Amino acid sequence: MRVIIAGCGRVGSTLAVQLVAEGHDVRLVDRSARTRRRLPAGFPGQFHEGNAYSRAVLEAVGIEHADAFIAVTSGDNNNIVSARTAKETYRVPIVLARIYDPRRADIYRELGIPTIASVRWTVHQIHQMLLHRHLTPELTFGNGETLLVRSHVPAYLTGRRLTEFDVDGEIRVVEVTRAGRSLVPAHSTPAEPGDLVTFAVAATSLGRLRGFLDKELGT
Repeated sequence: MRVIIAGCGRVGSTLAVQLVAEGHDVRLVDRSARTRRRLPAGFPGQFHEGNAYSRAVLEAVGIEHADAFIAVTSGDNNNIVSARTAKETYRVPIVLARIYDPRRADIYRELGIPTIASVRWTVHQIHQMLLHRHLTPELTFGNGETLLVRSHVPAYLTGRRLTEFDVDGEIRVVEVTRAGRSLVPAHSTPAEPGDLVTFAVAATSLGRLRGFLDKELGT
């Protein structure tokens, strides 16, 4: 995955190091060359000096072929302009942005750009949302340890009891939207075609939940 990160502060540099260690193509953009010092010696990703809202800079780092754009500079205005440019002009599939002023959250929401906040939680949430993008959290609790996520149940699981998804202390089905109506499933409620299921899931168990949804249980 090619990931462009705007901002090489604590969040951007930490996320970049984590992603390159996992084999991703990471390209950082920051208007201050001094922020490169946050990266470890021998960092295999790329670092570019410049403003991330500049189309010339974005094209220089290869945004036209990017799989994800992450705006985590120190300014909300810079983040929203660069994120919007990535999403609307270059059609980057995954666009995420950090936000400092919660009053601006509605602006991002209207643009369809998920937002996150706080350093340790921001790195964790961005990482989870990149790798589990079809399980983007609807709500988070505490410092992001527990999430509410929604997903359609694959057709090959039709007829299986929804409680088969439950994993004690990790995953629990809490609601099903079926034919436009919401219900709290009973122990014996089977999955039906088109079900949209809400899961309460530990953030560390998103990968396990994705495994349940990607292949038939028990295989």
